[in-house]
Amino acid sequence: MKFSVNWLRDFVEIPGSVEELADLLTFAGIEIEGIERRGLDLANVVVAQINASSQHPNADRLSVCEVDDGTNHQRQIVCGAKNYHVGDKVLVALPGAALPNGLKIKASKLRGVESQGMLCSPSELGISADSDGLLILSSEAQVGAPIGSLFPPDTVLDVEITPNRSDLLSYAGLAREIAALRGASFQLALPDKEQVKHLRHESVAISALRECPFYSARRIENVTVGPSPAWLRAKLESAGLRPINNIVDITNFVMLELGQPLHAFDADKLQGGLHVRLAVPHEKFFALDGRTYALSPDDLMIADETRAVGIAGVMGGEETGVTDTTRTILLESACFLPSSVRRTARTLNLPSDASYRFERGVDPAMTLRASQRAVHFICDIAGGRAAEFTAVAGDIPAPPADVALRYQRCERLLGISLPREEVDGALQNGGLSRVGETSDASTWKIPTYRPDLKREADLIEEVIRHHGINEVPGRNRSQFTPVTPADRSFDFESRLRQGLRARGFSEARTSALIPRETNGFAEEAVALRNPLSEDHVALRPSLLPGLLAALSRNIRSGAPSVRLFELGRIFAPPDAREERHLALLCSGQVRSALHWRGGESRRLDFFDLKGAAESLTSATLSFRRSERKGLALAAEILERETVIGFIGQLAGSHATKVGATSPVFVLEINVDAIVESLKRTVKFRELAKFPSVTRDIAMIVPEALTHREIEATLQNANEPLLGAVQLFDLFSGKEAANLGAGRKSLAYTLTYRDKNRTLTNDEVTVADNRIRERLKRELGAELRE
Repeated sequence: MKFSVNWLRDFVEIPGSVEELADLLTFAGIEIEGIERRGLDLANVVVAQINASSQHPNADRLSVCEVDDGTNHQRQIVCGAKNYHVGDKVLVALPGAALPNGLKIKASKLRGVESQGMLCSPSELGISADSDGLLILSSEAQVGAPIGSLFPPDTVLDVEITPNRSDLLSYAGLAREIAALRGASFQLALPDKEQVKHLRHESVAISALRECPFYSARRIENVTVGPSPAWLRAKLESAGLRPINNIVDITNFVMLELGQPLHAFDADKLQGGLHVRLAVPHEKFFALDGRTYALSPDDLMIADETRAVGIAGVMGGEETGVTDTTRTILLESACFLPSSVRRTARTLNLPSDASYRFERGVDPAMTLRASQRAVHFICDIAGGRAAEFTAVAGDIPAPPADVALRYQRCERLLGISLPREEVDGALQNGGLSRVGETSDASTWKIPTYRPDLKREADLIEEVIRHHGINEVPGRNRSQFTPVTPADRSFDFESRLRQGLRARGFSEARTSALIPRETNGFAEEAVALRNPLSEDHVALRPSLLPGLLAALSRNIRSGAPSVRLFELGRIFAPPDAREERHLALLCSGQVRSALHWRGGESRRLDFFDLKGAAESLTSATLSFRRSERKGLALAAEILERETVIGFIGQLAGSHATKVGATSPVFVLEINVDAIVESLKRTVKFRELAKFPSVTRDIAMIVPEALTHREIEATLQNANEPLLGAVQLFDLFSGKEAANLGAGRKSLAYTLTYRDKNRTLTNDEVTVADNRIRERLKRELGAELRE
C-alpha cells in the first residue's frame, strides 16, 4: 500500500528524514518496498487563465491566446493544443523557466507572431506521459499561484503489509504504529460512537450471521453528486486511487484513512430494504466493473426485495451505483467474515481495495465510526441531509480475548533481560491495557484493531519490536554442536541433489496442492474442504503430477531434452500421512544439441533412469516387473525384499496429454526408506592384491526367463572364487529368430579372484564348470560353446 508522508503528518510527528522513518519501520518488521519523490517546484511556472483565443494568421494548427498570469498583464502566447476553452485555467511557463525535459523558455516569434511563454502539457511538466493537450486545472485554482502550491513536494512510501497486520492498511493504523515505535502522540479526531443512534430496523436484515455478524446502513438525502474538491482529489491520487465523484471519493478517503471499506447505494434504485444473504444457485450479478458474474451458494450477497445489489465485501452492482443523477444514497458499513470474502474474491477473480482489507480482517469497533465520518464529509461536501439514526442488524463481534504475559518467559525467549517497566511501556504504547497483575505476570486487554495478538509469544514479539531487534547483542554461544538427525537428513538430501545434477537432471519445485484433472498418479488424493481455486483442490499423493506439468511446459517451449527431479513431501491417502519422496523424469535426446565431434544422439531410455536410481545410494537396489496404472512398462524398486518405489514408461495416452513426442520415463522412490537402509553397518573391504581371471559364458534360455533370475542363480551358487557377474550381450525378438520361437541368447562375463593368491587356469576351469552345470540343472540353459 502507498502512503503519502504529508498525509501521515496529519496524525503523527514524522522523524527528521524519510530515510529515518523507513529504517524505523523496517527494523519493526514492516517492509518498505520503495520510496518515491513527488511534487513540483519549478521557478517561473504559474497558474494562468485563458481570456481569449484566436486563429494564428500564418498557421492552421496554431492559435494565439491572451492569458492572465496574475500580474495584471495580458500575455500573448502561441499554442498548438486544441483541448482548452476560453476561461480555462492552465499552467504557463514564463520566460526564464527551465522545464524537466530540458527545455528553457524565452520570448520568441512563432511563424511571425510573438509568444511570451508556453502553455504546458502534463508530459512537459513531468507529471505524466500525457502529451495530447494542455493540463486543465480546477476552476478553484488561484491565478498567479506557483506550481508548487498545486503539486506540493511529497514522498510516497510503498509499504508491504503482511497478512496478519490488517491494522496497518490505513493511514491511521500506520501513524498509530509510528507513534508507538517512537513514543510520540497519535492524533485522530473521530465522532463519538454514541453520538448517532443506531437502531435495529426492518429495512436491514441478515440471514447469514456467520458470514456477516453486523451490518449498518444510513440514509442521506438531497446530495449533489459532482467532482470532489481539490484537497480530496489530491489525497486519493497520493495513495494511487483515481477520483470518480465526491460520494465515491469520500468512501474511498475514509477507507484509506480508517481502514473500513464503505459502499454507497443509490437509494432511489433500491426496491425495499436490504437483506444480507447467501447467493441462490445459478444466480447472476452485474457488477460495477461492467461484467456479469455467475455466483455460487457460498457467495455472500447484499440484496433488496427483487435482486442482488452487491457482492458483500467485494464490489457493488452497476444497477444501484451512484451517478450524477443520484439524490439519495444509502451508506453501507459492515463486518464480513474474512474467509468468506477471500473465497468469493478468488473464485470470481474479482480483487478490490475493499476485499483486500475485508479478507485480512477489519476493526469491528470502527464500523459505525467510519460510517459517521463519511456522513460528515458527505453532508459537508455534497450538501446532504442524513437520517437521525443508523439502521443496524446483528451484533458487533466481541473483542479479542485477554492474553497473559510471564516476565521470566519473556526474558528466556528474547535472550536478554528487560526491565518490567520497559516491557509494560512497550505494550501500552502499542495500545494494550493492563487488566491484571501478579508478582511475575500480567494480563493484557487486546485492542480490537490487533486481532493478531492471540498468544503470549505475540506479546513478547511486540515487546522486542518496540525495543528494537537490532539492539539485541549477538553472542557466540558455542564452538561445537553435535550432529542431529536433521543435520544428517539435510546432508543426505544435498548429496542426492548434487548427484542428480551431475547426471544432467534439473531440480523442479512444484506445488503440494494439485488440480482435479491430473495426468494419472493422483486418483485417490485427499481433497481439501475449502479449496481456494480449481488448481489447488487436493494434497498430492505423488510428485509425478507436478513433474508432468513441468514437462508439458518445457515441451511447449521447444526443449529437445528434459531431465527433471523433485525432492519433497507427499500426502499418502487415505489419512494424508506425510512421506518424503524423490521423483525423476526424463524424455527426449540424451544430448540437447549435437557435438561437432560426436555422432547422432540417441534417445533417453528406461536404463538411463534405472542407472540414475542405482547411483542414488550405496544400498543394493533390485527391480521386479509389475503392472501399474498409467505406465506401459513398469517395475517395482526393491531394497532387499521391501518395495520402496516404482519405475516405468508413461503410457501412450498419458504421454500424448503432455505433448511428448518421445517416450517419457518416470520414477518415484520413498527417500525415507533409503535413509533407513544407509543406517545399517557398512563393512570395509580392502582392495584386491592379486589379479583376477575372467571367463565368458553364453547361453540360450526361454524368453520369459529374466536377467534377475539368472543373476540370482549365479550369485546363489556360493562359489567362493566367483567375484562378479556382468551381462554384456543380449539377442532377443527378431534378432534371435534363428534360435527358435520364445528363446533368447544372453552372454555374461564371470570374474574369478582369490584374495590370498593368484589363481591357476585349472582352478578357474573347475569353478567355471561347476557354474555351467548349475545353470543347466536349475534353469535348463543351453550353453553355447
